[in-house]
Amino acid sequence: MRKSKPKKRILLPDPKFNNQLVTRFVNNLMYGGKKSTAYTIFYDAVEKVAQKTKEDGLETWKKAMSNIQPTVEVKSRRVGGATFQIPSEIRPDRKVALTIKWLIMYSRNRNEKSMSEKLAAEIIAASKNEGSAVKKKEDTHKMAEANKAFSHFKA
Repeated sequence: MRKSKPKKRILLPDPKFNNQLVTRFVNNLMYGGKKSTAYTIFYDAVEKVAQKTKEDGLETWKKAMSNIQPTVEVKSRRVGGATFQIPSEIRPDRKVALTIKWLIMYSRNRNEKSMSEKLAAEIIAASKNEGSAVKKKEDTHKMAEANKAFSHFKA
């Protein structure tokens, strides 16, 4: 490490649910500094989830997030001219970052009309352990399992 790591910024909790994780999610959802638009999209999606599932929308979102959260990932490492995929544990903050990234990415790839509908549909699917984001997590875990033989190469 050449330089000292920058300090972690403290996020303010969001205005509606008073939750820092929601703020972090909305910051990732945001395009071009339009935070109020991102908040509108998120709150609409949570509302649609609550209407469709007849449950608390935020709790369904939290359940979806926990279903998507990976525990291991593979990292490439060159050993003697060959590149190996080495499975490694994920830090807690990276777990959350990957979860948020996957949920937003696969929501954007869906075919519904508005972004809030896409996000709501992906949240509902993920809370039932289906959908593209959960599939991504399972694929990541399968890759790590398949390359378990190379875990002794850890950096």
